[in-house]
Amino acid sequence: MRTELVSEPGDPGRPNEDFASVGLPASGQGGSLVVLDGVTPPQGEYGCLHSVSWFSARLGGALTELSVSLRDLTLSEVLSCAIRRVAETHADTCDLSHPRTPQATVVLARWSATEVEYLVLSDSALLVESPAGEVTALLDDRLSRLPRASLATDTVADATVRNKEGGFFTAAADPSVASRAVTGTLPRDSVRALAALTDGATRWTEKFRAGGWPELLGLVRKEGAQALVDRVRALEAADAKERVHLRRSKTHDDATVVYVEL
Repeated sequence: MRTELVSEPGDPGRPNEDFASVGLPASGQGGSLVVLDGVTPPQGEYGCLHSVSWFSARLGGALTELSVSLRDLTLSEVLSCAIRRVAETHADTCDLSHPRTPQATVVLARWSATEVEYLVLSDSALLVESPAGEVTALLDDRLSRLPRASLATDTVADATVRNKEGGFFTAAADPSVASRAVTGTLPRDSVRALAALTDGATRWTEKFRAGGWPELLGLVRKEGAQALVDRVRALEAADAKERVHLRRSKTHDDATVVYVEL
């Protein structure tokens, strides 16, 4: 089995709000991967004493432990338990009802000798490659389908679509959001490799159109995860002035890639 993990902050002067892990149980049977993209809040008060990176580390650590140690739970149940665990650690000190309470996108995958389970919540991505080399992108595309007007400002988005029916969902303080995730199970023999990426890394395909999902996964397999992040950074730098592709997006975003060959 080959595993590779790269996570690079968008700004060296700020904490990386992404989280990534690969868990391999002591039994040697199967494993799991976790990728989170912490949601940077707008300037101002967001009801919590803790940073987004604190939240990502707590939630990611819980997901890594539970997905490996409690294999009788579904991934939705794993996410629900992990969210509840983290919420309980700061419910007495923080306003967890605030729309910008620390939160994150989620990609989870877990494999055994017979199957591969997956869960995707919000706009990070999970790519699955078959033994024949076909690549399928498993996505939660609700955010991309929203009217642009509903995302015009943070205030509008928080009031109308963030973690609301008809909008999009992230892992914050409500365990029930786990039921909103895109989930499924694949036969183990239909999966050759997995790649989980935050949207700072999927920019190569989704913003810059440098190649499709098969080309992205092929780049990671042949040249490594760091090569993908390096290419994204070069494209960001080239577009920083004209902003043909970046537009209103931040110039550099935290970028995380986890690659696993089963």
